[in-house]
Amino acid sequence: MFERLLALFLLILFSPVFFILYVFIKLTSQGPFLFKQLRTGKNKKPFWIYKIRTMVKDAESLKEKIKHLNQADGPVFKVYDDPRFTKIGRFLAKIGIDELPQLINIVKGQMCFVGPRPLPLDEAKKIPKKYKKRFSVLPGIFSSWVAYGAFHNDFKKWMELDLKDVENKSFWYDLKVMFRSLGFVLKLVIRSVKSDINV
Repeated sequence: MFERLLALFLLILFSPVFFILYVFIKLTSQGPFLFKQLRTGKNKKPFWIYKIRTMVKDAESLKEKIKHLNQADGPVFKVYDDPRFTKIGRFLAKIGIDELPQLINIVKGQMCFVGPRPLPLDEAKKIPKKYKKRFSVLPGIFSSWVAYGAFHNDFKKWMELDLKDVENKSFWYDLKVMFRSLGFVLKLVIRSVKSDINV
């Protein structure tokens, strides 16, 4: 209940940010402001996840054409410099702002602030049984996968970090993961700004 109330407060607090991003996205690319996709939640129950759209409007239909670009070494699909990104979308995804609408999922009780990231249905089916414990809790916006050098390609390490989030779940542990994740994102923002200045 605490997390759901906090998420509702943050949605109201960030409403001006959503409005500004809405204008930017609608002016720079065709398609809806929000992107939604079926993901696997607690006990593998599917739910619609919400994100700010960062890719071209027909990105899902183009996935098959870029499967050869997959950088993950397990049964998941990850392309960190995905050609389907829009210009502004690439930046938003890099610093994680596109995940903000998942506060809606927290309010609805489908996600929490810290937990394993929710996987698309087809990818969740391919996760080995020895990692099934990751599906025993609500998925999160933040995770150790992000906090400890996110976006690595080591599938085994990713799953081990997910299990760590499940086995160590507590208020203080979640707080630690959140602050570490935010610190990582801040570093990405600073690095990106410096890169733009140098250009």
